[in-house]
Amino acid sequence: MSRGHLVRLVADDNKRRFTLSEGGERIRAAQGHSLAVDLTLAPQSPPAVLYHGTNRQSLDSIFQSGLLSGRRQFVHLSADVDTALDVGTRHGKPIVLSVEAGAMSRGGHQFWVADNGVWLTRQVPAQFLAFAPRHDP
Repeated sequence: MSRGHLVRLVADDNKRRFTLSEGGERIRAAQGHSLAVDLTLAPQSPPAVLYHGTNRQSLDSIFQSGLLSGRRQFVHLSADVDTALDVGTRHGKPIVLSVEAGAMSRGGHQFWVADNGVWLTRQVPAQFLAFAPRHDP
């Protein structure tokens, strides 16, 4: 694979899942996913509310234990309802939860923003979760 092909592959990925190193010598997943990868991201102050798309079958567990990273390095959050709804659709009948990210941050939880705009945190305790207001696209 040529470097040009690799650059096009990264640039054309509509979900922006990959990041090239500054010199274009290396490629990695934007969020790190299941591998312990140092994303070299500085902690950021999140907006007051972020969103998480999931499915109905997961709700009991989520409202009992919160959002956990599971096999991933981080919990992935969206800045808008539409993106969270899209994510939730991949997992079945979608539900969008709102996350009181500002309150979490004030309580000492850290947040990062991946190169593709996905917000990351280690976990979301259940007390910071609610159903997002109904949103009809």
